[in-house]
Amino acid sequence: MLLQLVMLGAFSYFSIKLVSNALDPTQSRKKEAQKKAQVLFNKLNISKLKLDEYEIQVASQLIDPNSINVTWSDICGLDDVINKIRSHVILPMKLAGTQGLRNFRTPTGVLLYGPPGCGKTMLAKATAREAGARFINLDVSMLTDKWYGESQKFAKAVFTLARKIQPCIIFIDEIDTFLRSRDSHDHEATAMVKAQFMKLWDGLETESDSQVIVMGATNRPRDVDSAIQRRMPAMYEIGMPNSNERFDILAGMVDHQTLDSTVDLNKLAEITEGFSGSDLREMCRAAGMIRLEEFTRDNPEFFFETRVSGTSGVPDHLRKVTMADFCNIVNQMSANRSNLNAVFGSVR
Repeated sequence: MLLQLVMLGAFSYFSIKLVSNALDPTQSRKKEAQKKAQVLFNKLNISKLKLDEYEIQVASQLIDPNSINVTWSDICGLDDVINKIRSHVILPMKLAGTQGLRNFRTPTGVLLYGPPGCGKTMLAKATAREAGARFINLDVSMLTDKWYGESQKFAKAVFTLARKIQPCIIFIDEIDTFLRSRDSHDHEATAMVKAQFMKLWDGLETESDSQVIVMGATNRPRDVDSAIQRRMPAMYEIGMPNSNERFDILAGMVDHQTLDSTVDLNKLAEITEGFSGSDLREMCRAAGMIRLEEFTRDNPEFFFETRVSGTSGVPDHLRKVTMADFCNIVNQMSANRSNLNAVFGSVR
């Protein structure tokens, strides 16, 4: 009789577990996250860490600093900000725990703010690479789980994981969408997650040897909650590049071997007033495409040959990119921006 009860209990337990797993819509996501996290941990030589299921899912968003392909040399026109980050963020992180430097500690919060397309995300990645810090590119949607109580567990897992693998940077892009100014209209669950996130963040302040940084990027600094701004003492404005900075960006961005002798980068820097770094990158791409469009128009068989052979190589005899190509694209982009502003108001 006792054996039958034991068998019935075991059968009921595994049946309930099987049904609950089948009904859990996040089960496949959890398994995929676990596989991805294990691969990353093997790369980082931290496979022996004991993590719960929430930490494992957060770990799936972990980036190995050695695999980050963004360096300071890729970021042009922001030398002043780079020097400040090096001295105020990276150096304290590298000297953490050094005797006699108790007050020389890493800030627990860093805010990068400014117009879109000016290099905020690139700065965050380059910071992690130079500091040798693990980089959690946090997906905010994870902290807004529809199941009651899950969001708080994920918020806790972000910080417990970061502590276990420190030095670590928790990066939140568009931080204003998650930690925006609180008001009476906030949903109760959302308010609870924000409150817990800030409480866990405060816990970093009490740890003298903490090497965990919460780094956020935003285009709307005024929308970020004032309590969050207080927790981010290191704030750096990433503004629109001036003429000299645009020249530096262009000089490091263009392929000089494909440029015609008519191209004047100084002139281009002057006529691209109001262009961000990403705007300049798009301008270079679009200007280079003009010559390819002309080639395929004059040589329609190129498409057929490429489709049949399966190759997609660029013809060696393409003409070089001219100043006229760049000016054409600048005019198009400026006209598009004016049209958007007329319909929707200021884009910036």
